[in-house]
Amino acid sequence: MKTILSLIAIPALFLTTAFAAKPYPLDYCLVTDNELGSMGKVITKVYGDQQIKFCCKPCVAKFEKNPAKYLARLS
Repeated sequence: MKTILSLIAIPALFLTTAFAAKPYPLDYCLVTDNELGSMGKVITKVYGDQQIKFCCKPCVAKFEKNPAKYLARLS
């Protein structure tokens, strides 16, 4: 029974976390200032309670090296 509850609880936790995130307020990449979509498909991640959108995979890697630097730009 615990296994069944765990299988139900994990997706529910993910959905709650994903929908609780604050929406990304910008129409450009937080790392490069490129317009979202200009480099292909937009990449969306959630950090803490904030949704972040990136123009490309290399920007995700740059962001993850120093997230505080980029998150400060949202304030």
